[in-house]
Amino acid sequence: MTEIVFIVEDNPDGGYTAVALTESIFTQADDIETLQEMVCDAVHCHFPNEENCPRRILLK
Repeated sequence: MTEIVFIVEDNPDGGYTAVALTESIFTQADDIETLQEMVCDAVHCHFPNEENCPRRILLK
């Protein structure tokens, strides 16, 4: 896999959520900077094998 795309939305309760379009990955955070870190962490947990891990993570 070369890339994975996340849709970022405002959370009605505050903060932001990110949901992957092609995988069952979801995370949330209070601010965008933390959300970026949480997304990277979630992707690496979902793809523990470096060979299968996406090379690019896009937040839209």
